Parts: sequence; C-alpha cells; structure tokens
Amino acid sequence: MCGIAGRLNHDRTCPVDAGLLRRMIDTLVHRGPDDGGIWTQGPIGLASRRLAIIDLSPQGHMPMVSADGMAWIVFNGEIYNFQELRAELITKGYCFRSRTDTEVVVHLYQAYGVACLGRLRGMFAFAIWDARARRLFLARDRVGKKPLFYYNDARAFRFASEPKAILADPEVPAEPDPLAIHHYLTYQYVPSPLSAFRGMRKLPPAHYLLLEPGKPARIERYWKLRYTPKIHRSEKALCEELRERLREAIRLRMISDVPLGAFLSGGLDSSSIVALMSQMSEQPVKTFSIGFEEERYNELPYARQIAERFSTEHHEFVVKPNAIEILPQLVWHYNEPYADSSALPTYYLSKLAREHVTVVLNGDAGDENFAGYSRHFALSILARVQQLPRWAQKGLVGAAKFIPGSLPPRHILQHAKRFLGRLMETSPEQEYGRWIGHFSNAEKGRFYTPEFQEATAGEDALEILFQHFAVSDTSNWVEAALDVDVNLYLPDDLLVKVDIASMAHSLEARSPLLDHPLMEFVASLPVEMKVRFGVKKYLLKKAMAGILPRDIIHRQKMGFAVPIDRWFRGELKELAIETLLSQRSQSRGYLRPEAIRMLIEEHVSGRANWHHHLWNLLMLELWHQMFIDRTLAPPHDANGGGCSWSPAGTSAAPEISLPVRGDIPSTASLRTTGRRGPRGLSQGPMAGSADMTMIPAQVAP
Repeated sequence: MCGIAGRLNHDRTCPVDAGLLRRMIDTLVHRGPDDGGIWTQGPIGLASRRLAIIDLSPQGHMPMVSADGMAWIVFNGEIYNFQELRAELITKGYCFRSRTDTEVVVHLYQAYGVACLGRLRGMFAFAIWDARARRLFLARDRVGKKPLFYYNDARAFRFASEPKAILADPEVPAEPDPLAIHHYLTYQYVPSPLSAFRGMRKLPPAHYLLLEPGKPARIERYWKLRYTPKIHRSEKALCEELRERLREAIRLRMISDVPLGAFLSGGLDSSSIVALMSQMSEQPVKTFSIGFEEERYNELPYARQIAERFSTEHHEFVVKPNAIEILPQLVWHYNEPYADSSALPTYYLSKLAREHVTVVLNGDAGDENFAGYSRHFALSILARVQQLPRWAQKGLVGAAKFIPGSLPPRHILQHAKRFLGRLMETSPEQEYGRWIGHFSNAEKGRFYTPEFQEATAGEDALEILFQHFAVSDTSNWVEAALDVDVNLYLPDDLLVKVDIASMAHSLEARSPLLDHPLMEFVASLPVEMKVRFGVKKYLLKKAMAGILPRDIIHRQKMGFAVPIDRWFRGELKELAIETLLSQRSQSRGYLRPEAIRMLIEEHVSGRANWHHHLWNLLMLELWHQMFIDRTLAPPHDANGGGCSWSPAGTSAAPEISLPVRGDIPSTASLRTTGRRGPRGLSQGPMAGSADMTMIPAQVAP
C-alpha cells in the first residue's frame, strides 16, 4: 500500500526536475511512512511512498525496475494472487529479486502488455514506464479501491494518488470546476471522471491510460460487472458456493507480513467477515469497533456480541467527536469537497485501529452486491406496481390521500404516502435519483444564483445516474440499481471514504466482498436470491445462518451515521453561521445568500431538517479555504511533517479573499473506552495516542 506520483514532459528533450517530484511525493507521506524514493530519466520521473505489507526488506523499494532494466513501476495496492502469478512468470524465464507483488506486476506487464490487467486479482493503481516503447501505462483496479488522479496540459502529464500531490507542481493552477461543484451538490461527492479542480481528472475504475510519443492519451475500459446470464441451482447449492467463495476471498486477504485485524460494526457484512476469519485463524482475530454516546447511533452491543461469540481480541471505543477540531483534517485528507458525514467515525476508527495493526479487513460492498439498502427494496416494489394496469395504479394513488398527514415524517405510512403520491409522475431511475440526492433540481432552481444557474444550464447532474442505468446489461430495476451503485456510489463515495480515512493513518483496508470473482458470482445470481419476500440480502443471510446469531442476521440496518442534525443546532451552529454567511462564502457565487441564511435559520429553529445540505455546504466552503484560497492551513501534523503546502496567498486563486474563522485546532478530542475480548490481553493505554484519553470501559458483566 503506497502513495504514487509522477510526471512525463511532452518535450522529450526536457528532463524532469527531481526536486519537483520530491515536493509532490512529500504530500503523501501518510500513505507510505516506511520508505520513499524518486527516479528520473530524461523526460520521465516516478515517485513513491511505501507502506510495507508484503516483503518488508529493502528489496521492496520503489520505484522498482524490472530485471532487464527496461520497465519502471510505482504501485499502490495489493495483488492477492501474486504468488501463483510469480510461479507462472518464473516458468517463463523471469527472474525475481524480491517477494513483492510489485515486481510481479511489472513482469506480468512485460509478458502480456495491457492484457496483464485481466490476470490481476486485487486492488491497485499503478504507473509503468516502458523504456523500450517510451510509453507510460497507468491503470486502476476494477471497482476503484485505489485512487488515481491526473492533469495533462501542453507541457506535461502529471499523476498522483491524491490531488494535493499534483497541486504541488507550481504549473498546475488550483481552480474550482463549476460543473464538478454542481454535481457535488447533488451527490455529496464529485463523480468520476471529474475532479473538483479544473482540468484535473480521475482515471475511472476498470480503466487504463496509455500515453505514447506523438499521440493523445488513450483511455479504455478493461472490465465491467455483468448481471447476465444467470445461474440456476438449488438454494442449498448456492449457499454452499457463496460460503466457499467468501472463505477464499477472506483467506487471500489474510496474507500479510504485518499485524492484521478487522473492522466490526455488528452488522451482517462485517460480522460475516469476522466469523469466517476466526475459522481460518490460529490466533484470536483483532477486532475494532466504534460507538457513540447517542443510543440511536451506537452499535457497540452488537459488535460485542460477535466479539464474544468468536472470542476475538476486541477493542471498542466510545468517541465524542469534536467536529470543529476534526474538520480541517478531513478537508485536508479528502482533497475534494466530500459530504458523507460517516467519514468522521471512519477516520476515528482507522486512527484507533492503527494503534494495534497495519491491515484491517472490512465488510464494504455487502449492500451493493446483495441489495442491502431500503432503496433497493423500495425500487423492487415500485417496479412491480408500475407493471399494474393504469386503473390499478390510479387506485393506489387515490388510497394514499387517506393516509393521515399528522403521522411522524419517518412513519412507514408517511413514506408510503409520498411514494404513492409520485407513482404516476416518476420512473424508477428518477425516483432512485431523488432517494440518493442531496440538493434536488427543484432546490437548485430555488437556491442557485443566476450566475451559477447560467454556468450549469443544461447540465442535469442526475443524467450521470441515468446514463449508468441506460448501459446496464439487466432489465431488472433492482439489479440495474445495484449496477449503478457499483459504478457510481461505491467507487466515488464509499471506497473514497475508507481509502482516505485509513490511509490518513497509514492503515491498509482490505475488502473481501470486493473480490471480483465473488462479485461476478453474486451478480449472476437470480434477483430473488438478493431480495425475496421483503428480505434484503436474502442469500447472504441464508448462507450465514447457523454461523451468526439470528438476531445479528435479521437486525435492522443502522448505518455508520453521526448526529449532524443535532450538531448544527449546537456545537456546529456558530461555525456554520460564521463560515457560510461570511462575505467570502457568499461571494463564491454558488447559492443565493438569502437561501443559505434560510437553510441555517430553519434548521436551527427546528422548523426543518437541512443538516445534510448544511454539511454539504460547510465542507465545500472549507475546501475552498484550504485548497483554493489557501487561507485555512493544513493540520499541523499533516504528512508527518513532510507537508510542502504553500502558505496562504501564494496560489493562483480566485480574486476574492477572506480570512478564515478564528483558529481551528487541528487535533481531535476523544473520549475512548478500550476493551479486549475473552481471550485478549488486559486493558491499558494505547501507545502513541497523543490526542485521546482513556476512560473506563462500560461493559456489562
């Protein structure tokens, strides 16, 4: 696991500045604290920071050169089938000087060219300089676990794991992309291939990029998840195969030369991973859970139940996050405006887990594989209802009018009333867009300034979602939604969240449920094996029956949420007012000042709940201050002291300049409880934990 960067000058007579590469890679020290290196040869330069996981010896140093000296590589990720690939390459005559998967990748490229991508099983983003062909080859894994950004202009092509490394090149301007901001306000993240920075792009998942002399950059897709054809076997046979595929995916991800553990929420997905890990591990699995004082956000009792059942070495922490103090760290590490508030507990959990292990397994992608969200179930109902005759649909719409409007907003009948009320006016993909969106098109029409309306005219952000629906190979609406999630929500939101939060603390996160052979198997299952009789994740629940407790399998999904609704009426209220109603924020030209004021006033008074919108806007403004204006300084410990970020006022930023609100501390205040499972060690303080204090664990006897 590493951070990578590089530059290729288009003028092949112009050498790359090694000092520039050093400044770029210094911004990524958090991704690779164990080792670093740069290599230049004429117009090409590669740089790397390494987090050593496999083969901790110096032979794993990067940039790494092939045995014949003709190919150089910088690599970020893990290849889980590298051992069998290595054995195959040895039979072809390739020589190895290390036990790393990095060396396997560079030789596999020499053996198969770009077709090597089809042989790789794992998560990766890499760049290979082919000295013989004088071409640069970049690639990203199938589902987008590892990030890769690039910026190409008339002078050079630059790439890196994070935008801040590219922005360390003084030739790259830090300017916002209005279209990206427009899409961000809808999705809470910037969808690929856009980035928040004008001219900068993300290499999409399952794509590679080739840059050859005298040719424009060529970007092509090499893999896509398919939902057809279907396999048809007995339920028992499918359960057995699913369990075996899960075990294989987990076993491959337990290969490590450093301490390893697992995130455990107590939900079905993470509990399944921990249960099967425990069956394959000779030692107690180290598990990590996080909870909140607010009961409706706290999953610790469920995690504790799994920890005790499988005798894990369990560490659980109760945190009282200080959002104001942690925000600069989140803004710095996420690089782009990012409004998924679950990044905050994920960041804390990663920090705490890193005190004990270097690698964690998680349950990411269970919902996107097996249809685990309520919206998947609702979409199955909508699709069925819309197959009814028109007169029957009208009858249902008429019946909805008799549902009392006095019921609480979250009451199931209130959901049904709103759902049925739109039945005649919406399509499944439009309804799906409404469910996942932050700022709706109607709200944008009310809140946008005339100038921003004009700048984004004709650009419906939901068209991105509709296009993903249109290219899906399935006609089933539930599976089409899963396809959309795998290509949009999963790589641009969920995987970004975990990659950034974990790598901010030099922690590698591995996701067995993102194993592509497993995903292909699940995609090929009949849809009734995913949603059946109102049961979501049907086959996964059947497969884990008898392994997990019944109440864990069938408990309601809680989600990794934080109480931002309450925070904006309490500890975040002042920051929101001072930041979002400041002259500079209102001068950005995105939303009308009176609209922002209305959102704050209505939420603070309790007349409406606008917390998701306010969090969206707050993260957008703080991003502007840190990356565009450079008036909000990075955290004092950014990059372990390796930060080369320019001081305020040195960037090519917009005309408007505004001081940031006061001094925002850059360290988090935590209250934590530490607890180990039945076979674990005694309690004790965590080494190196400078910004947290231990309080006694509140554990029932």
